[in-house]
Amino acid sequence: MNLFDESMTKHLEVVEVVSRQLGPEVAKVAQAITEAYRRGNKVLIMGNGGSAADAQHFAAELVGRFLLERKALPAIALTTDSSILTAIGNDYGFENIFVRQIEALANPDDIVFGISTSGHSVNVFKGLTSAQKIGCRTIGLLGRDGGSMLKTCDQSIVVQVNETPRIQEVHLLIIHILCDMIEKELFASNE
Repeated sequence: MNLFDESMTKHLEVVEVVSRQLGPEVAKVAQAITEAYRRGNKVLIMGNGGSAADAQHFAAELVGRFLLERKALPAIALTTDSSILTAIGNDYGFENIFVRQIEALANPDDIVFGISTSGHSVNVFKGLTSAQKIGCRTIGLLGRDGGSMLKTCDQSIVVQVNETPRIQEVHLLIIHILCDMIEKELFASNE
């Protein structure tokens, strides 16, 4: 077996396991986000490294569009403003970069969505904790065993795999599935 086939086989094995195990959790998260949008709330998304890129991708699909031509949905990736990130990191520490943004931007009943392949990202954990104090609904897209963040989330989707690249691949797949479900629930009758 060549390296491409080996990687593809690992990917497909993980996707197969996830498709059998996580469907109900993904549907519940999509429903929670859909209900928040119906109430007029927004989604704030955060993560580090590749998960920061996933947060930005998720926000872009919600604000722009995924598949359906429809109105923009309010979503903010808390990972994109370098001035905010560096000012907060310098003045309050890296572990508080999401806390300060959530304090500034979140309202009760908003969705605060944390992404972490390890489940142990301190700044995401603290952001979720801050969001709960405000009265936000917290959702985690996590890896491995869910880590310390699992208990901080009202709802979570945990990709129980130990290889970060496989977790990241499935996280992006789940983000796309969420976008598809949210769009269809909110706008399919417009098509």
